[in-house]
Amino acid sequence: MLVNIKDLDLTELEEWLISQGMPRYRGVQIFQWIHKHRVRSYDRMTNLPKGLREDLKAEAPLFWPRVIQEQVSAVDGTQKLLLELEDGERIETVLIPHKYGNSICVSSQVGCALACSFCATGISGFKRNLTVAEMVDQVLSFAEPVSSIVMMGMGEPLLNLENVLKFLAIIHNEHGFGIGYRHMTISTAGIPPGIRRLADTGLPITLAISLHAPNDRLRSELMPINKKYPISSVLDAADYYAAQTGRRYTLEYVLIDDVNDRAELARELVRLAKGRLCHVNLIPLNTMAEKNFERSRDKKVETFSKVLESGGIPVTVRREMGSDIDAACGQLRSRMEVEALGEE
Repeated sequence: MLVNIKDLDLTELEEWLISQGMPRYRGVQIFQWIHKHRVRSYDRMTNLPKGLREDLKAEAPLFWPRVIQEQVSAVDGTQKLLLELEDGERIETVLIPHKYGNSICVSSQVGCALACSFCATGISGFKRNLTVAEMVDQVLSFAEPVSSIVMMGMGEPLLNLENVLKFLAIIHNEHGFGIGYRHMTISTAGIPPGIRRLADTGLPITLAISLHAPNDRLRSELMPINKKYPISSVLDAADYYAAQTGRRYTLEYVLIDDVNDRAELARELVRLAKGRLCHVNLIPLNTMAEKNFERSRDKKVETFSKVLESGGIPVTVRREMGSDIDAACGQLRSRMEVEALGEE
């Protein structure tokens, strides 16, 4: 049975090599070639005997996703890739340059089942979870050095948590990228059982909650998952996470013009966040043709932020990145699917 060694953490790789009659120490060498040096062929693993390289080609062939389209922002250097996987499904990944280093936004699923009303990812529905290797491949698809990972791409990471945690462990390994857990973020639409499972790992990963409304009525309109997991249950789980890890969590709030950006909603959000170990991240909406929403005007963003600040809530306004490309999650994939249908 063929093995995808990018699905394996270092211990599993070593154990697999032993089961194939190969020395354990070759595991570190192979792991470093793939995850540190980013080579794409066993032939380039020059410290491996030729016979071992040929065995690996036969038993663990390397598959790499195909880059269908690449977009690079002329404004800030943000790079977005549309990747085609081995089964023909397509996902997006984004490299975002910051002053402190590069961050990669990783997808965890093909599509999404949550159907948030302002998000392009859910337009074509949920297809499947991504494998560990398919998440690793997103990081390896960029040549630039990486300093942080954000699970904010396509899909709900807490609904694929086992694979997500294994992927992050591989990225954390000192023989590969060596990125610390404190430089990793998992963003969720609010899955309390998953939040509690994440808390119980004890890993100092940053938790971000996609809130987007301060009350259940409005949030249920924007995010159908709220009907199953209302705000109180999500924040109870987030508070448990903060208590278990000592880490402040983020309440993400996409500002949509005349939908959730009124000052009275900001005051509701103050009452909701007061006394919690959290801060609010305001995000001007990425406008997209597929959705009937517009981003809040700058004056409204400023007013909303000031209400939070005056209420004693730590708040930041996310700097817009990739404004001249299809920056929103799922937007490029969705646009290309629509174009393909138009050509049929």
